[in-house]
Amino acid sequence: MARKVHPPVEVRRSSRRRATVAAYEERGRVVVMIPSTFSETEEREWIDHMLERLRRREARDGRASDTALRARAVRLARRYYPDHPECALPVSVKWVDNQQRRWGSCTPDDGTIRISRRITMMPSWVIDYVLLHELAHLVHPDHSRPFWDLVSRYSKAERARGYLEGIADAEASA
Repeated sequence: MARKVHPPVEVRRSSRRRATVAAYEERGRVVVMIPSTFSETEEREWIDHMLERLRRREARDGRASDTALRARAVRLARRYYPDHPECALPVSVKWVDNQQRRWGSCTPDDGTIRISRRITMMPSWVIDYVLLHELAHLVHPDHSRPFWDLVSRYSKAERARGYLEGIADAEASA
């Protein structure tokens, strides 16, 4: 019988976290953030749960594939930025492991987008937000008012920004 192979797991406990658990990939490992009050049993259960969630999400969304990620970005661009058909379509979209302070980046000059693998465990609506943020840079390379107007077409933009800010805050205090 084949044994399941999981990436290494790093657990980060936080006294600021009360009941929620979050997980994401970072540099080839899964980081699971849990409340500091969790027992070792609860910790093990949540690690198993989050690893299974990652596996299911990757299977459903094709998250491990750069090809699937680009296809997802193109679908989002066509849905949210139909009035920018040429400039909002990326040449390439790739998962990368070398972004530790950014969720994504874009080079408008050549139409390339890079998305941090750290977000693979995050909810789909957060990944969509990061993609739409980077796609908006293909239209407006800065963070100008027109850029934010474009990003705000996504109804969950503010919610996703808050989610990402919470993750960044938890990482900073870990």
